[in-house]
Amino acid sequence: MCYRYTDLKPIGFGTFGLVCSANDKVERSKVAIKKIAQPFRSKETSKRSYREMKLLNSMQHGNVINLRNVFISPSEDLYLVTELLDADLQQVLRQGKVQDEYALYFFYQIARGLKYIHSAGVIHRDLKPNNILINSQCDVKLCDFGLARINSTRSMTGYISTRYYRAPDVMLAWCHYNTSADIWSAGCILAEMLLGRVLFEGKSHIHQFSVITELLGTPDEEILEEAGEKTKRFVRQLQPRSRVPFSKALDIEDSLATDLLERVLVYSSEKRLSASQILQHPYLEKYHDSTDEPDAAKEFLIPPFDTSLPIDKWRKIM
Repeated sequence: MCYRYTDLKPIGFGTFGLVCSANDKVERSKVAIKKIAQPFRSKETSKRSYREMKLLNSMQHGNVINLRNVFISPSEDLYLVTELLDADLQQVLRQGKVQDEYALYFFYQIARGLKYIHSAGVIHRDLKPNNILINSQCDVKLCDFGLARINSTRSMTGYISTRYYRAPDVMLAWCHYNTSADIWSAGCILAEMLLGRVLFEGKSHIHQFSVITELLGTPDEEILEEAGEKTKRFVRQLQPRSRVPFSKALDIEDSLATDLLERVLVYSSEKRLSASQILQHPYLEKYHDSTDEPDAAKEFLIPPFDTSLPIDKWRKIM
């Protein structure tokens, strides 16, 4: 039997599956293949698998991973084939602090990608260095949309994103958040690149919020309005703290980068800059080009992700 994909080598794990590199004998290129095991084992896994596949197939942008092929094995495992990049940002960060110029260029591309997916109403929900791919030309692509959702007023689970990059509004309001949750994560990633360390390194969900208050201070009552009673009691029991100016707390030489972080890492999701506003910030002036920072096309198809369907129906759709 002649196989299209050969020389498979494990390179990591996505949100819900193993990822391997491979040679594509048809296109004569290197690809990444994500295996989602048994996507039809339940209604929820079927819907989740369809969501990721449909999103990747619908999004076409230079800073978002490109879906090249999809196939389902006889045992009904789902395989998503995408382009293969050389490394992820986490591998770069293991080497230490990222040079300021590279951090600026990487962050510009992250913001450019977020502007696109947010304009399509998509929240990534798990933005972290592992999910930011980089090639040898320093091109950046957002990947792993296994936890992505369409922006909605409906309640969503609070168990999203890696703890270090989880927005406080997700922790406080828990089930009510929007695309600004990704903006917080992006801000944490920029700070990590410039500092050479994780900005908010909490040891648990509770400790994570406490660490955030060391820099941002204790949230005021207006911020706590939408939080549950248990959350309010917890926050009110914390030692009162005042916000510390980022210029004093963070060892970052670029004052424009510090200014941007202060506008992104804020408790209020409404006051947090959007991806579009980030691109217009003076810190990104070197790369900002309004004619080359597209939104999603108007015909972008928003699939019926929240539809409850029988497994057989999901199987037929996929």
